[in-house]
Amino acid sequence: MSTPDGVVMKRTILLVGVLASLSAGAYVLPGGSILRRMLAAREDLPLTLKADGSLHFYGPGVKEAGAALGLPTDRPELEADGTVYMRVPGRCRFEARAQEGNAVASVSSEGRKRVEGTEIPAVSEAVQQLCAVLAVRGDSTGDVREALDGYLRSLGIDPRVTSLARFGGDVVYVLGQQAEGKSQFWVYKDAFRPARLRYKDGKGTEWDVRFLDYTSSATGELMPRTLEVWRGTERVLRFTALTGDTRARMADTLF
Repeated sequence: MSTPDGVVMKRTILLVGVLASLSAGAYVLPGGSILRRMLAAREDLPLTLKADGSLHFYGPGVKEAGAALGLPTDRPELEADGTVYMRVPGRCRFEARAQEGNAVASVSSEGRKRVEGTEIPAVSEAVQQLCAVLAVRGDSTGDVREALDGYLRSLGIDPRVTSLARFGGDVVYVLGQQAEGKSQFWVYKDAFRPARLRYKDGKGTEWDVRFLDYTSSATGELMPRTLEVWRGTERVLRFTALTGDTRARMADTLF
């Protein structure tokens, strides 16, 4: 039985509409646009933050943190106090302290690394990446974007390659090759906030720094409430901010 021309036309229009909507939904912004919007979203944020909270170390991180802080390592998890200092642009400090032990700190100052006390590798990786993607600001958005682009490339990330993925319950942009083991930078799609950095260091160690929960009143949008560091497939560090101060005075000697 033949189909009326009007029905065929309606079906064709419907099919074209469906295909058009799928195409629109599959569109992914280029890497330069993602970075530009991410930087623009941070332009009006405070320039300083002191965030105090709790630090937990897991797996191999327990032995490293215990040795540095003077705490027992014969346990599956180790807890300490932590403080993150940020002074935009490009100055960050991450302290770990034990109530009955030592205090150590890792500092990133305009890309230069400094350690006070015995280094805890996960703390150093956390502050380096936090500073690189959160403590960014400049007179020219274009210049800052180029600098961030160059930094991502130094980690083996190709910002020209973009795709979509899910991170927890959120949709994210992924900058970098999708293949397993490739370095990547993830950005939350709705708010253009940094979500995740996956990369290998100079020794070939795989790191995964995750930025979780920007809804906390303690830290606002300047940094997430929770920061995690994974090495390979194991989580080794989790920092949870409990209080935050965007008016804290910070001596230059901290950085």
